[in-house]
Amino acid sequence: MFVLLLILIVVLFGLGFLSPVWWVAAAVLVFSATRHGRDRGGGWIRGDGSDLGDYRDYEDRRDRQDRWDRRYSRRNRARWRREDRRDQERRGER
Repeated sequence: MFVLLLILIVVLFGLGFLSPVWWVAAAVLVFSATRHGRDRGGGWIRGDGSDLGDYRDYEDRRDRQDRWDRRYSRRNRARWRREDRRDQERRGER
């Protein structure tokens, strides 16, 4: 798809030497292709095939991992062990 579009742009640019209308057509095609690529968050202009949705998924996973790490950090595990020990002592006293 990218190669076909690139060939079309080059042909239109070459025809521009015959009539300036073809240069305008080539410019419009390049502009629309780059805008379409930006709207999608990727597109052929970036060349890597990535999408902004992939980055949003990455951010979501990173945020969930950060919340998990904060919630289950060593400090919190130590507190839970103390609470478990107290609960066991209470049960043993009864």
